[in-house]
Amino acid sequence: MKDTYTYQIGSNLYVNLTNRCSNRCTFCVRNGKERYEGYPLWLKGGEPTAEEVKQEIGDPTKYGEIVFCGFGEPTERLQTLLDICAYVHARGGKTRLNTNGHGSLLAGRNIAPELKGHLDGVNVSLNAPTEAEYAALCLPQIAGAFAGMLDFARACKKAGVNVWFSVVDCIGAEKVEECRKVASGVGIPLRVRPMIT
Repeated sequence: MKDTYTYQIGSNLYVNLTNRCSNRCTFCVRNGKERYEGYPLWLKGGEPTAEEVKQEIGDPTKYGEIVFCGFGEPTERLQTLLDICAYVHARGGKTRLNTNGHGSLLAGRNIAPELKGHLDGVNVSLNAPTEAEYAALCLPQIAGAFAGMLDFARACKKAGVNVWFSVVDCIGAEKVEECRKVASGVGIPLRVRPMIT
């Protein structure tokens, strides 16, 4: 069976660039699963090239957005992501990144300025109001994960990138409100999304 590089949900086309991730979130949809929405998202034959993804996208205006979100953290493959974004924008499409916010930590530099003009939206998973709670919920595999995620969001805002935080409603109303205060302190809006079961 061919690996799934792109998959459609609703009007959006999602790009599954990698299975590598710097978190092991306890609530992640990939935990113990082979498929998501019927699509097998574990890459058995290796990660796709930018050209392979572009071929599958074709005309990006057929979709509401091209969303970088699969069974891994898309910024693990930053240059490939940027190449695909350039292709999509050149053909009149829109792009969004769903990220854990570790891209700058992974690259060892501030990548926010590189995202400007390539992404129409960046959704950063906040998921917890404190470093300790984040560590327990997201099980980060990289040092400074919580602070790095907040710094990344701030840098995106400074670079003029359309950025927002998101949390999953399974953390409870009280924690959502605490996250809202964290987001407000950083000056970035918060969106609450339902837990995917």
